[in-house]
Amino acid sequence: EVQLQASGGGSVQAGGSLRLSCVATGLTFGDYDAGWFRQVPGKAREGVSAINCHDGSTYYKDFVKDRFTVSCDSAKSTVFLQMNNMKPEDTAVYTCYGDPRGWGSSRRNWGQGTQVTVSS
Repeated sequence: EVQLQASGGGSVQAGGSLRLSCVATGLTFGDYDAGWFRQVPGKAREGVSAINCHDGSTYYKDFVKDRFTVSCDSAKSTVFLQMNNMKPEDTAVYTCYGDPRGWGSSRRNWGQGTQVTVSS
């Protein structure tokens, strides 16, 4: 059974940092494309960042470029999202995902969300 467990959320002041983790069981991120979405109540979920843990390629939405860094651990069992210089508009529930490579989002596995709150 595939499970993704996200953690690391919390409350920080603007300019602060948090590191989210997404631990996978039942899959290896080396065979999956992974990443993070976020959602604010009343708004659509939006993609934040993505990573290919096999070749290390990454993708960032413009609103997090140069502030957030996505990475994988060497065992490819965990995906991280390092969030620096955070802003109040980063407040959201952050959710990780994993897509079997070659299948796109059609077989997406979602983790549960972790709340991130940034105060001004």
